[in-house]
Amino acid sequence: MTYLLALDQGTSSSRSIVFGRDGRIRAMAQREFRQIYPRPGWVEHDPMEIWQTQLATAREALAQAGLGAQDIAAIGITNQRETTLLWERASGRPIANAVVWQDRRTEPLCARWRERGLADAVRDATGLVIDPYFSASKIAWLLEHVPGARAQAERGELAFGTVDSWLLWQLTGGRVHATDTTNASRTMLFDIDRGAWSDALLAALDIPRPLLPAVQPSASHFGDCEPALLGRTVPVCGIAGDQQAALFGQAGFRAGLAKNTYGTGCFLLMHTGAQRQASTHGLITTAAAQVGPQRQYALEGSVFIGGAVVQWLRDGLHAIRGSGEVQALAESVPDAGGVVVVPAFTGLGAPYWQPQATGAIVGLTRGSTAAHIARAALESIAFQSAALLDAMSRDAIAAGGQAVSELRVDGGACVNDLLMQFQADLLGIPVVRPQVIETTALGAAYLAGLGCSVYAGPDELAAQWQVERRFLPTLPRERAAERMSRWERAVRQAVAA
Repeated sequence: MTYLLALDQGTSSSRSIVFGRDGRIRAMAQREFRQIYPRPGWVEHDPMEIWQTQLATAREALAQAGLGAQDIAAIGITNQRETTLLWERASGRPIANAVVWQDRRTEPLCARWRERGLADAVRDATGLVIDPYFSASKIAWLLEHVPGARAQAERGELAFGTVDSWLLWQLTGGRVHATDTTNASRTMLFDIDRGAWSDALLAALDIPRPLLPAVQPSASHFGDCEPALLGRTVPVCGIAGDQQAALFGQAGFRAGLAKNTYGTGCFLLMHTGAQRQASTHGLITTAAAQVGPQRQYALEGSVFIGGAVVQWLRDGLHAIRGSGEVQALAESVPDAGGVVVVPAFTGLGAPYWQPQATGAIVGLTRGSTAAHIARAALESIAFQSAALLDAMSRDAIAAGGQAVSELRVDGGACVNDLLMQFQADLLGIPVVRPQVIETTALGAAYLAGLGCSVYAGPDELAAQWQVERRFLPTLPRERAAERMSRWERAVRQAVAA
């Protein structure tokens, strides 16, 4: 049996999973790490803690599986995207904490860029909108606020990376500074048509080119892990940002296939093939995982607060003691009792793009209870995802395609049957949960397997994808439309607040 090691570096934890060639999990290890909130709206991570927890879980997973590095054909990396790190090339020392994708400190800078009329240039080159979500404004902020950083960057002494580049640098002992097309496409600096960094945007945003990593296809040989780390040299042959990796792990290799990942946020991607497709409904165009020279594209919508709303119920409201209790609490009432939760704790992402929006609970009455709020909080995940899928289907139809006919789901919150059934009811299409829901890590493993020729091609991987449960819609369409209208009214209140 040939094994693959996936390093799954997420927003709240680092995980490592050992997969067999058949795509089945052999062992998994996970460690949470600190979330740092220096000011309201700021979110940071300690880069060294990211690396240390990731390495520890890799060693733990191999030990659990009873395997050594000699049994691993290749390593695949998948990562929280957009999170931005700068470090010294000579020492490998980070010059500051990582600025996390959720961080909103750069909204004033983004507003100035919009006022300068850069929005069209950004969208034309990158497929993105100007927003603090993406890496470019985070890089600019660090260069201006860390003493001496800009001068170091201009001298070529600093390296920028999203988390994949940081892990690759550490794994290879500082020999390799690279990323893949999916992570590059999330920086707001990468021309997705040319497959290269945009000199025009670098100049317009005043970001020195020497900071940037080399860009490779997602399935390719990136470098070799230092033998001292795992006991033997292992090639790193796959890298993709978490959402593109999840689409790949869901066998989303061809146009029209869509998946939604229910994690800290929710991320809905639809593969659009080898042709870039523009959105007129608030979505962004991004790179899909690339195998070989042919570029691949997807439409994406991002919900900033998905499963994190359950953490808020636990840690903020103390309505539950553990995240696993939310389904039982929500099911203790027949419905949300008219309560709607809009969890715009860090603004609203697609299709609204309202960075100034704040969270809101509307529809409260004297009869409202913690159970109603818990149910409404769960439903907010489905409402936001339904708004995204509606926008995605409209874009697909406008481009001469068809509306999405089924939604493949993954991520931690997809195990919640109440949420998945409500999602199917809102959408009016089947919601399909695969047997392996760790599709983000699976996608990274598959890319690594393709990169080292363990697999012949994507068709072999598609044959391994299997359904665990299919949720069919039961709510009449007029009732679903009423529920969505109530949600949209609540969103307007959150935006106006």
